[in-house]
Amino acid sequence: MTVKAVLFTLACTATIGANAQKQYPQPEKMTPGMSEYWTPQPKIVTPGDICTNSAPSDAIILFDGKDLSAWEDSKGGPAQWTVHNGTFTVNKPAGDILTKQKFENFQLHIEWCIPENITGNSQARGNSGIFLQDMYEIQVLDCYNNETYVNGQTGSVYKQTPPLANAMRKPGEWNVYDIIYTAPVFKEDGTYRIPPHVTVIQNGIVLQNNTTILGTTEYIGFPKVIKHGAGPIRLQSHGDPSEPISFRNIWLREL
Repeated sequence: MTVKAVLFTLACTATIGANAQKQYPQPEKMTPGMSEYWTPQPKIVTPGDICTNSAPSDAIILFDGKDLSAWEDSKGGPAQWTVHNGTFTVNKPAGDILTKQKFENFQLHIEWCIPENITGNSQARGNSGIFLQDMYEIQVLDCYNNETYVNGQTGSVYKQTPPLANAMRKPGEWNVYDIIYTAPVFKEDGTYRIPPHVTVIQNGIVLQNNTTILGTTEYIGFPKVIKHGAGPIRLQSHGDPSEPISFRNIWLREL
């Protein structure tokens, strides 16, 4: 090694040693406030009164126990189901009813009761349905000691996803559905960019946990993907020979 090379090596070594000893600023010590933010504050919603079973302060009331003014029949005329004692009952000859208002993402609360003197079996036993955006059915049926195909059971995404549990109360007692629904987002070609999702809770028990809805809930055949926008809630008049079911205390919160 030449003298020049030796001197260069010594100079580099000295520089590295000096840099190794140099003190750099240490990161600032974390404090609780560094991971906190204060705005925007969530809106204040007053919960319903548990004693009177009232709706939250921001809810859209779809049935207040008095009339069906928020609903219409499938032809756009007045809803003809029977209102009595704070409830209303399926009128099979009158057909389905739909909300006049259309919705996208929402939380839906609805209570329903199978009559105590119900007859029939399998699907012909208190059959109805709640259609989200008039496209996707959540099954309503008496499955208390009544077997049927599991993807048509109470709380199923009809003909698609069975419920995680059978949470039915016996006929004559009221059942409660709380449904959280996320509407689909479509691509320009009409296919799903993000498919619809639903969570269904019956009587405090989770039946569907952020379940992906594959498409329309067909009675015959398989799901279809049909591009759509906001849509109404439809309640089904199934038309089977069993006694009709009743509904009460229906409200919705847009999300």
